[in-house]
Amino acid sequence: MPGLAVGTPAEFGQPDALRAGLAEFISVLIFVFAGEGSGMAFNKLTDDASTTPAGLVAAAVAHAFALFVAVAVGANISGGHVNPAVTFGAFVGGHITLVRSVVYWVAQCLGSVVACLLLKFATGGLTTSAFSLSSGVSAWNALVFEIVMTFGLVYTVYATAVDPKKGNIGIIAPIAIGFIVGANILAGGAFDGASMNPAVSFGPAVVSWTWDNHWVYWLGPFIGSAIAAVVYSIFFIAPSTHEPLPSTDF
Repeated sequence: MPGLAVGTPAEFGQPDALRAGLAEFISVLIFVFAGEGSGMAFNKLTDDASTTPAGLVAAAVAHAFALFVAVAVGANISGGHVNPAVTFGAFVGGHITLVRSVVYWVAQCLGSVVACLLLKFATGGLTTSAFSLSSGVSAWNALVFEIVMTFGLVYTVYATAVDPKKGNIGIIAPIAIGFIVGANILAGGAFDGASMNPAVSFGPAVVSWTWDNHWVYWLGPFIGSAIAAVVYSIFFIAPSTHEPLPSTDF
């Protein structure tokens, strides 16, 4: 594992760090406005039936498309994290300093809050529903869901965007990241909402002031992202300990 980098307080004021923070703010705003807004629109059009199978599919598609765009537009500026858990995974893997991570986390959470406030205003005061557990699902059940789903997300980020051996795959990374989030929503959305993203949970919770089991949507993604970062860094990024055979030997 590469060493963790704390950074210096001066990094808070560096122009590139501030630009990256602004990019994260805008990307999360785009993502949450589209994702949360799609759920609100479905509720309005179907008499509060967002928990139906059709509503779950609609949420998965909306979040997949929105995340694809949000990652793509921020990739060249901030890396397109769009998620405090992804930022934490990058920190654990030694790819971002703790100081810059804090800049990202603040920007991401603010972007989510602003997106939800804009939705509340634009819809005439409709509720921006906070994430919650379904009937029969305990906080520990949800915690496992969030750990596993976020592991899949951050593992995908490492494989398609972080790994130095990835080559020039360009737009494939945002597509893959969007697809894994959409698929995870189909898998876990009916149980705990399938957040995988503390910022996405934070904005609606602040605007609706609903904090039931909110800790699950922070602890689960952070644990899952850390596991993914450690696993991918140790087994797939760590330098090889043997000398590869010359190609003429094959």
